[in-house]
Amino acid sequence: MKLELGRIHIRHVRFGSATRVEGGVLTVNRDELTALLLQDERLTAVELDIARPGESVRIIPVKDVIEPRVKVSGPGGVFPGFTSKVETVGEGRTHVLKGCAVVTTGKIVGFQEGLIDMSGPGAAYTPFSQLINLTVHATPREGLTQHEHEAALRIAGLKAAAYLGEAGRTVEPDEVVTYEHLPLPEAIARYPGLPKVVYVYMLQSQGLLHDTYVYGVDAKRILPTLISPTEVFDGAIVSGNCVSACDKNTTYHHQNSPVIEDLYARHGKDLNFIGVVITNENVTLADKERSSSYAAKLVQMLGADGAIVTEEGFGNPDTDLMMNCRKLEEKGVKTVLITDEYAGRDGASQSLADATPRADAVVTAGNANAVVVLPPMEKVIGYPEQVSVIAGGWDGSLRPDGSIEAEIQVITGATNELGFSRLSARTI
Repeated sequence: MKLELGRIHIRHVRFGSATRVEGGVLTVNRDELTALLLQDERLTAVELDIARPGESVRIIPVKDVIEPRVKVSGPGGVFPGFTSKVETVGEGRTHVLKGCAVVTTGKIVGFQEGLIDMSGPGAAYTPFSQLINLTVHATPREGLTQHEHEAALRIAGLKAAAYLGEAGRTVEPDEVVTYEHLPLPEAIARYPGLPKVVYVYMLQSQGLLHDTYVYGVDAKRILPTLISPTEVFDGAIVSGNCVSACDKNTTYHHQNSPVIEDLYARHGKDLNFIGVVITNENVTLADKERSSSYAAKLVQMLGADGAIVTEEGFGNPDTDLMMNCRKLEEKGVKTVLITDEYAGRDGASQSLADATPRADAVVTAGNANAVVVLPPMEKVIGYPEQVSVIAGGWDGSLRPDGSIEAEIQVITGATNELGFSRLSARTI
């Protein structure tokens, strides 16, 4: 499978009479997009705004972040199973509006949502402060259940991203990047002397608003399976969860998976990247055993020498992470884990809820319990008072002057377990 991503660099976003991309400027017809989103009878109002890097703006509570894209050639369309029919993607050409995103917000759905500050110390913790964000503030119809509310906001964000992406269909990209995934026999034969590496991609699927979708299917309903890395880049995986904001994989994270990007960068140099196995995170012990055993079996069938495993969330999924690690290592597959930590505000507590001696190569994305003070912003898109019920916040987190004291857990993407974050480490 060969996929071309045509990247159109967006340097400015504004509202205007027609939605188009010209000279790096994305102009958005606010009324047209609003009318499109209000076709969903579950929503009673939609407000669109623009938040730019460096502005004194806070977005809270954040549901999802999505990169606008359009399928130019090849099978399928963007967000298959949601905004396009269910057809296998990952081939042809897709145009990407790089440098901007859709951010959905509104009344809180679940307590594990987050915030994005476009300036100040909070901006340093999230990569999304560096994007020009078109915010979709949607008001749900009275009487919706939490699940209906989440679904309505999820679909609104995907529709908005697809609508904006369409503006780039006929625009000549600033750059075109090509990714190719060969059939397994060809992939192995091409680089016979390099270690074969598989990426085991754990998807949040515990239910109760902890969901991820693959071609429109709730990941809790799948067994671990193979997927081409080009499918991931082409929108096959969509976020639908309300896990803690710091380590949630938004749809934007899936569209721009840094693990897959880095594996491609090293492919043919010091490793042979032969595939991706997606697996779910389960609630019951039997389901955890089933999925971890099945995922390890698939990796072994591929003939992998090594595997990278990434987690989404914390606590209960730590057991899935350790089961995946132990079973892979027992099959002779050298395994590296990427996770984050909940080690207490002083960093002295146990970092993970589970462990195995086999986990001897672990990369941390940071301690989500670290406390930060975020200064007041001149403009707030959403509901700042809801920080008191967001995971990482508490009663009194929102101070009278509009500043916020909370754990970095409240910041969207602060300790992302794909490594898509802005934290670094130093030796002390």
